[in-house]
Amino acid sequence: MEILKEELQKSIAYNMRMLYRKDIEEATPQQMYQAVSYALKDYIIDMWMNTHKTYEEEDAKTVYYLSMEFLMGRALGNNIINMKALPAVKEALEELGFSLENIEEEEPDPALGNGGLGRLAACFLDSLSTLGYPAYGCGIRYKYGMFKQAIENGYQVEKPDNWLKDGYPFEIKRAEYTEEIKFGGYVKMIMGDDGRDHFVQENCLSVRAVPYDIPIVGYDNGIVNTLRIWDAEAINDFNLDSFDKGDYQRAVEQENLARTITEVLYPNDNHYAGKELRLKQQYFFVSASVQRAVKKYMENHDDVRKLHEKVCFQLNDTHPTVTIAELMRILLDDYYLTWNEAWEVVTKSCAYTNHTIMSEALEKWPIDLFSKLLPRVYQIIEEINRRFIGLLNEKYPGNQDKIRSMAILYDGQVRMANLAIVAGYSVNGVARLHTEILKNVQLKDFYELWPEKFNNKTNGITQRRFLLHGNPLLAKWITDRIGDGWITDLSKMEKLLQFVDSEEDLISLSEVKQKNKARLAKYIKEHNGITVDPESVFDVQVKRLHEYKRQLLNILHVMYLYNEIKSGNMLDMQPRTFIFGAKASAGYRRAKAIIKLINNVGNVINNDPAVRGLIKVVFIENYRVSNAEIIFAASDVSEQISTASKEASGTGNMKFMLNGAITLGTMDGANVEIVEEVGPENAVIFGLSAEEVINFERNGGYDPREIYNNDLRVRRVVDQLVDGTYTEEDVNIFRELYDMLLNRDEYFILKDFAAYAEAQRRTDAFYKDRKAWTRAALINIAKSGKFSSDRTIEEYATELWKLKKVTVDEHKAE
Repeated sequence: MEILKEELQKSIAYNMRMLYRKDIEEATPQQMYQAVSYALKDYIIDMWMNTHKTYEEEDAKTVYYLSMEFLMGRALGNNIINMKALPAVKEALEELGFSLENIEEEEPDPALGNGGLGRLAACFLDSLSTLGYPAYGCGIRYKYGMFKQAIENGYQVEKPDNWLKDGYPFEIKRAEYTEEIKFGGYVKMIMGDDGRDHFVQENCLSVRAVPYDIPIVGYDNGIVNTLRIWDAEAINDFNLDSFDKGDYQRAVEQENLARTITEVLYPNDNHYAGKELRLKQQYFFVSASVQRAVKKYMENHDDVRKLHEKVCFQLNDTHPTVTIAELMRILLDDYYLTWNEAWEVVTKSCAYTNHTIMSEALEKWPIDLFSKLLPRVYQIIEEINRRFIGLLNEKYPGNQDKIRSMAILYDGQVRMANLAIVAGYSVNGVARLHTEILKNVQLKDFYELWPEKFNNKTNGITQRRFLLHGNPLLAKWITDRIGDGWITDLSKMEKLLQFVDSEEDLISLSEVKQKNKARLAKYIKEHNGITVDPESVFDVQVKRLHEYKRQLLNILHVMYLYNEIKSGNMLDMQPRTFIFGAKASAGYRRAKAIIKLINNVGNVINNDPAVRGLIKVVFIENYRVSNAEIIFAASDVSEQISTASKEASGTGNMKFMLNGAITLGTMDGANVEIVEEVGPENAVIFGLSAEEVINFERNGGYDPREIYNNDLRVRRVVDQLVDGTYTEEDVNIFRELYDMLLNRDEYFILKDFAAYAEAQRRTDAFYKDRKAWTRAALINIAKSGKFSSDRTIEEYATELWKLKKVTVDEHKAE
């Protein structure tokens, strides 16, 4: 769809008058952002309606991608790029006296996600639209997200992320698709007219689930899919009768329930109320999404037993696993299917993606909590479990170990991953190494029972956001040499290999990197007040804060470098800027202590003139998609140093690679496949292998105190955690980290310290040969094709979901 500059300007002016009763000359930047977004939304809606009319005409099969998180990033710039409207929009705004770059800064990042899980879901939605596959993303319209991170005196402070305070112009409320969600009460069995038992949930507390739709624009193809996020509203806003009787809490009970369900992402579940709220959230969006999906199917079909022919539910990790029991409930209680009929539909409709081998993330709910909150759903899970235990007893007579490992209900818990595997027709890991660990270690018993269910789908990222939008200088450099086909087919990046020995091209590529580093240096100065040298090595670790990701290993090494510099060593090292960015879960005490440590170490080093500019430490506050785009573009070194076997895939590693950073990492997750693509000489690899880690975990043999006692470097930095070097206020604030390293060190930080220090020395030597470094950076860019989410979605769509691509007549949308 062509966007004409003059029409766009008229639409912007009209929106300004209608929204704010202002002329453009009087507009604030935020008002201009709103007016521009609504103007673009007019064009998008035409394409959106045309897309869904085409889907209905073709009776296209649709995937519903169910996820607790969608870390979307800003929509305005991404929509402009995918509509190929950048020249027209920039020119229109410049003539009106505004800069597109400044207007984009007015858009908040939608607070709908936190980490890689949510960002992957967002990349997948972009790829589904660009490839022309019918899809809905389904999640929750969080009012405050996880939190907005502030750093105060080195500590993480969680503040509400009120991203909706000015309104979100790209969403549309769809009240006509409201669904009722029931919690608690009891289940009543009645005899139906068909002579069968039927079940009704009574005396329950209900809320309304109200959908808000956000358009997901495909790249230059007229396709617009939908992210549907559900808000909660009270069935009855106010119970006057209860209020008049003095029962004030009952009077607002429904309203309070509705408000708490959608307030925050991942409420602290260190207590019973937090666990209950998390389960409510999961059931809330799953029930609403599944109810609506079934109704939508039945609008154009008359046999719900064939639902699986037109509908697929993809469960993004264990959070949406209750989909299985909820779909069974709908088919049994609303459509009166027999158990076997309903089970056949469910087991052909639901597929499960596992994102972790970490046992804490394989969700388990206390049975007493689950059964009280979701009594009918729990009954159904009981029956699924009963039948599955019967199958196990037939297959493995008398083998209680199998039941202990595989039962859905066991030891007072509902084990959601087991439910997903039992009912799902597909179980996939997200990197080859991760999938092999699932098959041979974590889910070995299930793999032996159903090997045909297991498959791998290595994760990917969208090059349209993380290169075309996030790094326009590099995008232009690439397009000038190989054309723009890479925008929708990243494998075409391989054409860049012809330039790896061209000195002229390597110099110009290095110049692009320096300009991006200058941009990030400006951001750091504005937001952190720290001056960093763009000529230094930008060594970057940005990702969710978890102990297995080993930000602690990184900062311990920085402390070691500082000690060496103070001792007169390492003076010939390349100046290095260590950049961190991460949020820690509000209740994750040790992770928050690591953030404090990073900031304290930075405060000491950055203010010590003896360092002579050789190292600086920066912690970027409130890491999110919009500042990530700036960070990836500027990075030299990509820190991917998780404990081998713990990172399922990682996608930050792919974003760094795409932008020409060299991986410094362990052979974990997708790092393995990155190294295969680029060659070991174009990455810096260190540390224990996954097999070695698993062997230590099973058989023991690692004593961190042995390393502490025998390696002076290690002993010194560990002691500095508690000797006051980095703690003016209280020498014990890092005592827990100290004790953990010496008594458990379950993530093998001290075990890998020497290898990591050596890898850092190799990185320093590598970077000093700038031509060789830039050549390796170009090879990384050229070999990034495998890691596009377009490739990943093509595999899901053709191998698992059995979707067909749809093309639209774009002229109908005009």
